[in-house]
Amino acid sequence: MNVTIIGGGSWATALVKILSEKNNKIKWWLRDEQAIEHIKKHHHNPQYLSSVFLHPSKIKPYHNIKEALKNSDWVILAVPAAFIENVFKDLPLSIFENKKFVSGIKGLIPSSNQLVTEWLSNTLNISKNNIAAIAGPCHAEEIALEKQSYLTIASETIALAEEFASLLACRFVKTSFIADLQGVEYAAVMKNIVALASGITHGLGAGDNFQAVLVSNAILEIERFVDKIAPQKRCINSSAYLGDLLVTAYSQFSRNRSFGNMLGRGYSVKAAQIEMKMVAEGYSATKCIYEINRNFNVEMPILDFTYGILYQNASLLKSFENLKSRLV
Repeated sequence: MNVTIIGGGSWATALVKILSEKNNKIKWWLRDEQAIEHIKKHHHNPQYLSSVFLHPSKIKPYHNIKEALKNSDWVILAVPAAFIENVFKDLPLSIFENKKFVSGIKGLIPSSNQLVTEWLSNTLNISKNNIAAIAGPCHAEEIALEKQSYLTIASETIALAEEFASLLACRFVKTSFIADLQGVEYAAVMKNIVALASGITHGLGAGDNFQAVLVSNAILEIERFVDKIAPQKRCINSSAYLGDLLVTAYSQFSRNRSFGNMLGRGYSVKAAQIEMKMVAEGYSATKCIYEINRNFNVEMPILDFTYGILYQNASLLKSFENLKSRLV
């Protein structure tokens, strides 16, 4: 298969590694020209997952996005949601024809509060029959270490999900597929919000007992919201939903949890963003989901807590006390 991966960060690098386990021809678009030259010369991404060897016979990095997209069967998106519009601006729609798109993005388009797959359909005119999304639980750092990982591919077209799941499966990644595209995407967005809340409360000194209660409430909050906005029969306790939530809320590799932890320890939002050096999708996602929920009025205490801290300059301690009173 000819595959194009869009993005130069840790998740994009992990996906390159997974796909290069098989005989795929991978075109890899990166914005950073210096990183491209380094990859060509040294076969490593200098900034992200630098221990991962990048097979020169299978992987070709590009700075010209038109060239990267040419003759590809699959296009995999692995850039922050806030950047995706800029990446594809000014490209003719004809360049996207006869391609299958997979979103590896766990965020919403901030300018429109759309899921990435909705944006692909509405803006790039990609048929929904040719769109899928990747769900975890799966941290890029553990892919680099070749630790056993699991990915779920979601699409309204189950044959497409199955095809891409087969493409990703390798000796250290087990894959499965489901038809719940919207549910998987919204759950992936919301688990980043929960991870922020988990980090904030941990930074405030909350212990393991509270964290367990927070995450238990979080999966119920996610279920309420997803069932309201995308009603469909689903098992919210499966790995694509609960598993992804758990690893993001608890893991040392979770950038959203790390971002929240800094806020809980007294960093301002701006200072935490500067120190992070990587995008925490939960920041923009919190505002997007909060605005969407104005139309649905789902009971979401964890979302309200996180939104207050990030966007309303709410008192950490008062907000924490209010959150504790709303959890069960």
